[in-house]
Amino acid sequence: VNPVDTLLNGFGVEKDARGNAKASTELGGYKTSAAKVFAAGDVRRGQSLVVWAIREGRQAAREGDAFLMGATTLPR
Repeated sequence: VNPVDTLLNGFGVEKDARGNAKASTELGGYKTSAAKVFAAGDVRRGQSLVVWAIREGRQAAREGDAFLMGATTLPR
C-alpha cells in the first residue's frame, strides 16, 4: 500500500486514509489538493487491476487536456 509517499509529499498532495492521492473522479476530476496536479490509477486507487489504471489514465489525460486547453476532443 502507498508506494509513492515521497512523490505525494513532494507535491504536497492530500492523502486518503490508505495513503493514496486524494482526487475525485467527478466532472473536471482527477485533480488533487495541489494546484495543477492530477492523480489516477495506482496513485489514486492503490494497487489494482491494470485495466483500471489504463481507464483512469485516459480519463485523467482528458481532464488535464481540458484544464490546459479550455476544451478537449479526447474520448472519455
